[in-house]
Amino acid sequence: MSFEWFVALRFLREGRIQTVLILLGVSVGVGVIIFLSALITGLQASLIDKTLGSQAHIVVQPPDEMPRLIVDGVVAGTDPAALARDPAALGEALTVRLEKPAQRPRSINQWPQVMREVEQVPGVIAVSPLVAGSAFVTRGVASRSVALRGIDPERFIRIIDLSAKMTAGVFRVAGTEAVIGTGLATDLGVRTGDRIRILTADGGNDIFTISGVFDLENQAVNDSWVLVSLKSAQNLLDLSGGISALEARVDRIFSAEIIAQQVARRTGLVADSWMKLNRQLLVGLKSQSSSSIMIQVFVVVAVALGIASVLVVWVVQKNREIGILRAVGTTRGQILRVFLIQGLLLGAAGWVVGVGIGTTLSLFFAGLATNPDGSPTFPVNLSGQLMLGTLVMALGVGLFSAMAPARRAANLDPAEAIHRG
Repeated sequence: MSFEWFVALRFLREGRIQTVLILLGVSVGVGVIIFLSALITGLQASLIDKTLGSQAHIVVQPPDEMPRLIVDGVVAGTDPAALARDPAALGEALTVRLEKPAQRPRSINQWPQVMREVEQVPGVIAVSPLVAGSAFVTRGVASRSVALRGIDPERFIRIIDLSAKMTAGVFRVAGTEAVIGTGLATDLGVRTGDRIRILTADGGNDIFTISGVFDLENQAVNDSWVLVSLKSAQNLLDLSGGISALEARVDRIFSAEIIAQQVARRTGLVADSWMKLNRQLLVGLKSQSSSSIMIQVFVVVAVALGIASVLVVWVVQKNREIGILRAVGTTRGQILRVFLIQGLLLGAAGWVVGVGIGTTLSLFFAGLATNPDGSPTFPVNLSGQLMLGTLVMALGVGLFSAMAPARRAANLDPAEAIHRG
């Protein structure tokens, strides 16, 4: 053991009360940071998982049709601004109005080629075609308005893992088989094996057998989604051979907006990311993160001031010992390292105890309330990255807090220190 480590450990043993006080301060600080970080990151991960559990990261669809300018019942053109600049072009028209195009499913031109282009965008890991539209489902006298979704099951399962969310039956949409949500199944009073009739505004009409019932933990989705094969939805919505959108999944969810912009530039279509469609959720997540960071900063400052103040008092109490060490040939650098080692040791020991405190608090809080399925209402995320981060923080705070007392001890004049001691 080196001289500096020997003296540092001896000083720590001799000042038991100060050592215990510093350890308590560091331990509580580390415990609070671990608890807050684990709770907030766990809640954020749970919110994101529930949000993205029922939607794609990016949705690519055709741009909206431009409104038409109607003059005396005749379409004058698709550029109202041009006619506004030249009112004389309207002549003696009696009526002028803008007419929005009819709301109907529209297809992506040459969608197989577009899908390959989207797959080539860096960061995109899966793409699935989608035919979506409104429909009615009837079962006996029961009738419900639903969101009809035609999918390619092999591709769709890479966007939303619906097979893991089945509560009854299996995820299968081949032929005239359909999969519906738990809420819709309850409303219609149906179960797997029963038949339902799907009708659309375009005159589509077909009977489907329910192969499975899913629960995506989203009431709106569970109450409205009806999943059928891509071909069946195309026939029902009069969209033969076409699709209404492409759904994509990315490798890094918080890069979805940047990737969506790249997709839009490459395809010329509208690409909306989950971040754009869930702005309020992102604002809430950022607010949580900001609050957590502010609390952690104040905790770190309080711990650092506590360590520094105790070590300063320690230096004053050890004036005579430090003066004797300097008188017998101990260099300023050695004295400096003695107190820096103390700071590192206190930070490391406080981290060990703090990990226990933070982990215990987190697990206790997570077990206070549970959901009907047994999962914690307030999940926590005790990751290795969090533990490593708090270790670096504890060592850094201990070292930084010891800097001022260490310099003061190293700069003591031996004769004056012995005389004062």
